[in-house]
Amino acid sequence: MDKYKKLATNTIIFAVGTFSSKVLSFLLMPFVTRMLQQGQYGDADLIQQTANVLIPIVFLQINSAALRFALDKDGDKAEVFTVGLRTTFIGFAVFLLLWYPISLVQIKDFKLGDYIVLIYVFVLVSGLRQLCQQFVRGCGKVKIFAIDGIIATATTLAFNLLFLGPLHWGVNGYIIAIIASDACSVAFLFVTCKLWRYVKFKGVRKSTAVDMLKYSIPMMPTIILWWIINVSDRYMVTGFIGSDANGLYTAASKIPNFVIMFSSIFIDAWQLSAVDEYDSKNKARFFTNVFRVYSGGVFTVSAALILGCQLLTRILVAPSYYESWKYVPILIMATTVSCHVNFLASVYMAEKKNVMAMVTALSGAATNVLLNLLLIPRSGANGAAFATLAAFIVVFITRGHDTRRFIKIRYKTPLLVTEMAILATQALVLFWFEAGWFMYLVEAILVVFMLVFNRKPIKELYILLVDKFLKKKK
Repeated sequence: MDKYKKLATNTIIFAVGTFSSKVLSFLLMPFVTRMLQQGQYGDADLIQQTANVLIPIVFLQINSAALRFALDKDGDKAEVFTVGLRTTFIGFAVFLLLWYPISLVQIKDFKLGDYIVLIYVFVLVSGLRQLCQQFVRGCGKVKIFAIDGIIATATTLAFNLLFLGPLHWGVNGYIIAIIASDACSVAFLFVTCKLWRYVKFKGVRKSTAVDMLKYSIPMMPTIILWWIINVSDRYMVTGFIGSDANGLYTAASKIPNFVIMFSSIFIDAWQLSAVDEYDSKNKARFFTNVFRVYSGGVFTVSAALILGCQLLTRILVAPSYYESWKYVPILIMATTVSCHVNFLASVYMAEKKNVMAMVTALSGAATNVLLNLLLIPRSGANGAAFATLAAFIVVFITRGHDTRRFIKIRYKTPLLVTEMAILATQALVLFWFEAGWFMYLVEAILVVFMLVFNRKPIKELYILLVDKFLKKKK
């Protein structure tokens, strides 16, 4: 199959599974923000984010190794999955020893000990789901991966409506809904893919375990550093300002997820193509062409989102959360840069070299923490948003320079700078005018400028998805 057609095919398949789950997070926002007060919503988010940062630590980021080593055509997939399961259960057993110290953690009026059982169950079930998901994807079962996304969407919706609605379980109900949905996903993947066939009780080579852990363990600090960039600001906003402010900031962070939705659908498919084509002679040209199409799409979606962020905020959240729109433009800019950083991560993945991925992430994490400490006390939650933007810019610059050791992607730096300037201008216009027909006129003109700058990538994206996938062979 043509490499571009294969990329388009996988992108559309992943879109089927990913789009529904991403859209659900937006559709649920009006319901969730009405069922939970600002402080409760902030607490629920902190519980979820705490579990998310614990998962790569507890399980040594073994799910990433399961994906990468399952992609190897000559590898023993049963050994890969067995090593993943063993690492998961051993890691959780060690994690149980930390029950008491974790329960003592408290940030202002938020105490982890009040939710310690939920956090432990969340970590185990979500960790198992990630392992099964990535292994299935690495085995090439992309259609089942997509169906799993649809099922997860349906179960998450059903459990949230039940637990937050008739049962009124509040914060506990929000977290239990996620746990229950992940458990259904694990059961579905085990049954449909017959994953028990990949479990070996003996005969697993030590070299397989060593190679997988050598790949995954360096990713642990990288994931933690990403968490620092993406999530630590919510803890700092809670610490400096309070849970109510974090509730608004958390609500604002949901709207940039539209950009992540567009990006993640593509990146899931791109990772498979990046590994498949990495040894080809024209890989630099292939990576450059795909980067330009991807980048143009991300910037265009981001510009449209900034134009409509006030309207989306009115639609997606309860009236008491409306002021959160003021944090959205800068968060969209930060998300835009993070999408470009994620593209470059595919180079490290294909090379199986994760040390510099960690180093580049460290530069961003240090920038983020320093600026959070300086800006949040002075500028509130918008200071946190700006710190996140600056952190991702630092990572993109350092990672873009470092990956040239392996592959020379042509970025067209003047174009990237111009596109970021358009987004920044959109943000300034929103902050300056806040409302009125003139503001929307200027915003619309800036979106048109973005479309003009990206007319070629958009055309190439159309060709990729239509001419190479949707049109039948003559």
